[in-house]
Amino acid sequence: MPIIILKTLINAPIEHCFDLSRNIDLHLQSMKASGENAIAGKKTGLINLHESVTWRAKHFGIPFEMTNKISKMEYPTFFVDEMVKGPFKKLHHQHQFKIMGSQTEMTDIFEFQAPLGLLGWLVEKIFLKNYMLKLIEKRNKVIKLQAER
Repeated sequence: MPIIILKTLINAPIEHCFDLSRNIDLHLQSMKASGENAIAGKKTGLINLHESVTWRAKHFGIPFEMTNKISKMEYPTFFVDEMVKGPFKKLHHQHQFKIMGSQTEMTDIFEFQAPLGLLGWLVEKIFLKNYMLKLIEKRNKVIKLQAER
């Protein structure tokens, strides 16, 4: 199962970074290219523990819907969102925040598994892991820019 670990340093307080990372409106802004929308559950503002959101987006020219739920949260250092319904066999995203001097280190640990057995495994290896990394990097760039204003 692919695991992506991405660290982003942000010149902003940990609480601000934590809140921006769970802000649905900011997430939508970062995913404009895929036409992503929040269509059910928590559709705007800050998502909290045990809340879920259903996203609709288009990737690779194919429309997808995915419902994610915040399964764990320790303000302002950690939260986990997990797919409860959608296109992956598994999706588990840990968001960790740590104070590093005058900065906040935001760490994403993103685990996922494509469906379809061997075919899904090949897709993961050939392009899906890199595609997911680019999406997380794009999201983090928007969070960093907003936080450092």
